[in-house]
Amino acid sequence: MGLAIDIRAEGTRDHPAVRRLHALAFGDPGRVPGLVDALRAAPAAVEPISLVATRREEVVGHVMLSACRLDAPPRLVDVAGLSPLGVHPDHQRQGVGTRLVEAALRAADERGVPLVFLEGPPAYYGGRGFRRAGACGFRSPSLRIPDPAFQVATLSSYEPWMTGTFVYSEPFWAHDCVGLRDPEARARTGDRD
Repeated sequence: MGLAIDIRAEGTRDHPAVRRLHALAFGDPGRVPGLVDALRAAPAAVEPISLVATRREEVVGHVMLSACRLDAPPRLVDVAGLSPLGVHPDHQRQGVGTRLVEAALRAADERGVPLVFLEGPPAYYGGRGFRRAGACGFRSPSLRIPDPAFQVATLSSYEPWMTGTFVYSEPFWAHDCVGLRDPEARARTGDRD
C-alpha cells in the first residue's frame, strides 16, 4: 500500500528541507542540492516541475523535471529531464518515489511536454513508465551513461519524428551530474537489466 503522503508543488519555504533531503538521500551535501538550486534559478524554455512528498508536513521526498532539449533532425524540441528524485532514507521502499514519478509525469503531460528523459536503474524506472531510450531512437548526451540507464517516457504530445540526441541543460554539466565517473558504478548500473 505504501506510506500515507501528500504530493504538492514545492514552495520556497521547502527549499531548506529539500536540500537536506537530497544531502541525506545521495550521501553528498553539495552536488545534488547544488544542482537543484541551479535548476531553479536557470533560465529555461519550460519552467521546472518541482514536487515534494510530505508526511505530516515533513518533506520526505522530492522530484524535479527541468527543461532540456532534444536535437531532432528537423528542429530542437523542448523536453524534460527527470533529476533528481530523492526520498528520505527513513521512508524509502514505501512507494514515495513511485508516487512522485507518477505525479511528475502527469504534470509534464498536462504541460504538453512530449518526452521525459532520465539516467537510472532500468529495474526501477522500467515499471514506472520509462524504457530504454536507445532502443527508441534517442542518443545519449554522454558516453558515461550506460545504455540501459538512459531512459525515456513518451507522453501524449510525442510525435514519431521526435528522435535524435538528448541534451542536458547547462546546470547538469556545471555540477558534474551527467553520467557516472566511477567505472565500477557504470558496470553495476549497466548490469541491472
